[in-house]
Amino acid sequence: MTDRITDFRDLIVWQKAHRLFLDVVGDVEAFPGTQTSRIVAAQILRSCSSISANIAEGFGRRKGKEYIHYLIIARGSTTETLNWLIKYSDLGWTSKETFINRESVVVEIMKMLNKMIGQKINS
Repeated sequence: MTDRITDFRDLIVWQKAHRLFLDVVGDVEAFPGTQTSRIVAAQILRSCSSISANIAEGFGRRKGKEYIHYLIIARGSTTETLNWLIKYSDLGWTSKETFINRESVVVEIMKMLNKMIGQKINS
């Protein structure tokens, strides 16, 4: 049996980002039916889906600076996702417990991306 990563889906960071996206989809389904909630929902879905998408695209390229570039974009999308999480939490569209859970996953993804970027830069 091998632990070799042969597909972006083998990356734990991608798995966490994908799970976060699925969880956020569930969150936005419970938003009120207002114009503001539709805007916030669209923005967080874009930013959150961009995290795993950029990890996957970077993995597909796997060439030094290009890979780092996509990991950096994923990191930016992670920060943007946290921004939107704060907004919908502050608007009362999710529980404090859900916010804390989502925030901890975002922080974990950010740390993983930072480590991956650092390893690529230093290799």
